[in-house]
Amino acid sequence: MTILDGVRVLDLTRVIAGPWCTQVLADLGADVIKIERPDGGDDTRRVSPFVVGADGNKTNDSAFFMGSNRGKRSVTVDIAQPEGAQLIRDLAAQCDVFIENYKVGALKRYGLDYESIKAVRPDVVYCSVTGFGQEGPYAARPAYDSVLQAMGGLMSTCGLPDGEPGAGPIRAAIPITDIFAGLYAAIGILAAILHQRKTGEGQFIDTAMIDTTTAINGHLALGYLMTGEVPKRQGNNNPITAPSEVFRAADGYFTMSAGNNGQFAQMLPALGLEPSVAHDPRFITNITRIAHRAELHAILEAATQQQPVAYWIERLSAVTVPCAPIYDMRQLFDDPHVQGRGLAMTLPHGSGVDVPALRSPLRLSASPVTYRAPPMLGQHTAEVLAGTLGKSVAEIEQLKASGVIGSTPG
Repeated sequence: MTILDGVRVLDLTRVIAGPWCTQVLADLGADVIKIERPDGGDDTRRVSPFVVGADGNKTNDSAFFMGSNRGKRSVTVDIAQPEGAQLIRDLAAQCDVFIENYKVGALKRYGLDYESIKAVRPDVVYCSVTGFGQEGPYAARPAYDSVLQAMGGLMSTCGLPDGEPGAGPIRAAIPITDIFAGLYAAIGILAAILHQRKTGEGQFIDTAMIDTTTAINGHLALGYLMTGEVPKRQGNNNPITAPSEVFRAADGYFTMSAGNNGQFAQMLPALGLEPSVAHDPRFITNITRIAHRAELHAILEAATQQQPVAYWIERLSAVTVPCAPIYDMRQLFDDPHVQGRGLAMTLPHGSGVDVPALRSPLRLSASPVTYRAPPMLGQHTAEVLAGTLGKSVAEIEQLKASGVIGSTPG
C-alpha cells in the first residue's frame, strides 16, 4: 500500500519542471498517465545518450527523459485533433489531478483549460506550471530554466567575484529552477489532495518558476530587502562563514568549513597548525575571519597542500570538522557511503534491458516509494484506453488509423 494509492494523475507536462513534479507523485504511488505527442513525444526523448534495447538498437529513451519520468504510463494522443482533445477530457473525468505546463492560455483552444476540465471533473486538482505565472506583464512569455536562473537572481550570485580572472555570472549545471518548480508543484498538489479529501473540493494551482526561483534565494533575498545591499558573487566562498570554501590538497581539491569558534579551534591542530592562530586578532571571531578571509585562506592552504585529500578528510572528520572531497560523477558513485545507501539502482525497461535509475530521496518507513522504469513512447496507450475508458480493440485501431493516437512500441 502506497501513500497515493488510488490517486490518478493526468500529466500533460514536458521537459523538466512538470515531469519532475509528476515523478515525485509516481514515486509515492500515484497512477501517472503521461500524455505525449505521437510524433516523437516529450522533447527530452531526443537528447543523447539513449538506452540501447535488447535488440541492440537505440531507443528514444534518453538519460534526460529517464531522469524525470520514472514510474509513469505513456499514452500518445494528438490533442490538436478534436477526437484527441475529447480523449483527454474523457481521461480527465477519471483522474483526481490534471497537470500541464503549456503557455498561459494555450490549452483553452483545445477545451483543456481549468474551466473545461472542471466541467467534467468538478473536484479536480488542476496544476499549471509556467515560467511567469497566470498573471502579470510577463505571463505570456516562454521560459526555460536558464531564463529563470538569469532573471531570478541566481546567476548574479554564482560565479567568481568581479576583478578575478574568469569573473562573471554562471548558471548551475543542473536545471535547478525547473527542479524547484517541480518540487513546489508536487507539494501544492499533495496539499490540494488533502483538501480534496477533506472537503470534496478541487482547486487551481498556479505554479510559476519566477515565484519559486525568487523564494529559493532565501536569506540573500531577505538580506537585500532588509538593507538594500545587492549580494555579490562570492565564488566558492560561503559569505556568512569563514573558513568555508575550497582548498587545494596535494592531489586535488576538497572543501572544509568551520561554522563556529569551536570548530575553528579543532581545525587548526588537525591541519598541523598552531592553536595560537585562533587568537590572532584577524581570526578571533567569525566576523573578523570573514573580513580577513584571503589571509586566512593562504595560511590554511599552505598546510592543506602538503597532504592528499583523503588524508585531510580523515583527520578533519575525526575532530568533527565538516569537510568533503570534491567528487566527479565517477567518484560519487564509487564512494562506499553512496553505494551503501543504494543511490544507484537498475530497473527493468520495456526495451528488454535493465536501465540505470536514481533512488528517490524520499525514505518513508510505512509507505515506501515504488519504482518502475520510465515508459517507452506510447507503451501504455492501448492499456489505458481499454482499462480506463473501456475502448474496444476496434475503437483503438480506428484511433490509430486516424492518427489520433500512436502505435504501441514492440
